Amino acid sequence: MKFELGLSSFAEISPIDGVKEPFSAHERINQVVEEIKLADKVGLDIYGLGEHHREDYAVSDPVTVLAAAASQTSNIRLSSAVTVLSSDDPVRVYQRFATLDAISNGRAEIMAGRGSFIESFPLFGYDLKDYDLLYKEKLDLLLEINENETVNWQGQTRAAIDNLQVFPRAVQDKLPIWLATGGNPESSMRAGKLGLPITYAIIGGAPSRFKRNVAMYKAVAESNGFDTSQLPIATHSWGYVSDTDELAKEEYYPSSSYVINQLGKERGWPPYSMEKFEQEIVHGALFVGSPETVAAKIIKLHEDLGVNRFMLHLPVGSMPHEKVLKSIQLLGEKVKPIVDEYMKNKEEIK
Repeated sequence: MKFELGLSSFAEISPIDGVKEPFSAHERINQVVEEIKLADKVGLDIYGLGEHHREDYAVSDPVTVLAAAASQTSNIRLSSAVTVLSSDDPVRVYQRFATLDAISNGRAEIMAGRGSFIESFPLFGYDLKDYDLLYKEKLDLLLEINENETVNWQGQTRAAIDNLQVFPRAVQDKLPIWLATGGNPESSMRAGKLGLPITYAIIGGAPSRFKRNVAMYKAVAESNGFDTSQLPIATHSWGYVSDTDELAKEEYYPSSSYVINQLGKERGWPPYSMEKFEQEIVHGALFVGSPETVAAKIIKLHEDLGVNRFMLHLPVGSMPHEKVLKSIQLLGEKVKPIVDEYMKNKEEIK
C-alpha cells in the first residue's frame, strides 16, 4: 500500500498572546477550509477534522466543513477525526458522508470513535452508563448500512430497522470506515475482528509502545480470516513544521502548552513544561522541527510500527493562521518528498 501523509485538526479556539478569543468560530471554520485547500494543492493525501461540542472548538459537524472544502479541492481524501458515533445516528452518519462522497467525487472517509470528550452524551440525551453498548450497536448498524442498501437491524439503543432502504448511496462502492482509538486494547481487537482499518492517536510517550496494539490488531484480524497486508494502519500525532528545529519549537510551544495545561486541569494531569516538551520531541510523540527532522521521525514511525498513513495534527490550540499555512506548505513540499523517496527506495530494494 502507498504510504499516505496528511493532516488532522480540531479547529480549536484558544488564546494567542493574551487575546482570549483570537478567532470567532466563523473565522476559524473558514480558516480550516483554506487549510484543506492548501493541503490539497501541496499534494497531501488526507485531511481529518474532529467533532466537538464545546466553546473552545469551532466544529461540531465536520461533514459540513469538509463538504465546503470538497468543492474546492481535487485529490485529497476527506475524513472525520473522529465522528463520535456513540451519540449520533448511524443512518444520518452514513447519509451525510454519502453526500460528502458525492460532492467530493468519491473522496469521503469515516473515522469512527468514542471521542475523548463526553459532552455530546448529555447534549443528545444519552446516558454514559450505556457508553460501551451505544458504540458497539451503532458501529454494527453503520457497517450494515455501508454493506447493504436494504437494511434489517435490531438492537437496544435505537428503533429497529425492518427492510428499509437508506439513500443516497456513496459514490464509492463502500465508504472507507476506520476505527480510531487512543490505545485501548479492546479497540484493536474490535477493529481486527471486523477487518476494519485502524487509526491510533499517539499524543504522548514513545510511539514504539504501540507495537503491542498493532500486533494484537493483526493477530485478531488474521484469526478472523483477513489479509493484514490489505488492512491500512494509521497514526495521528501532534506536531508542527518550520524552517528550523529551533524556530519550530519557539513557534509551537505557547499554543500547545496552553492547551495541555487547560486539559490537564480538567483531567488531573501534571503541569506541562519546556523540559517535558523537549523530551516529547526527542523521545516521544511530538513531531516538531524542520522538514528534515519531521520526515526522519515519520520514517522511524513507519519502521517501528509498520503504519502506512500518518496524520500530523496541526495546530494544537490557536496559532496565527499564516504560520499554520506555512507549516502545511512545508509538510507537503518538503517533508512529503523526503518520505516518498524513502518509501520508493525501500520498495525497490524489496
